[in-house]
Amino acid sequence: MAPVPRTKNGFEPKECAVCQRPFEWRKKWARDWESVKYCSQACRDRSPKSRKVS
Repeated sequence: MAPVPRTKNGFEPKECAVCQRPFEWRKKWARDWESVKYCSQACRDRSPKSRKVS
């Protein structure tokens, strides 16, 4: 069973745009939490925007 995300430092958990898994606030995302869409670099790389069309 997947861990249940919880509110950290007043920030609600988000759902990754690629894998649909919930992820929690991290200190390194503090400045731009509103614009964070992906839970990891791997998901960012798999996102439709990052794919190059040849």
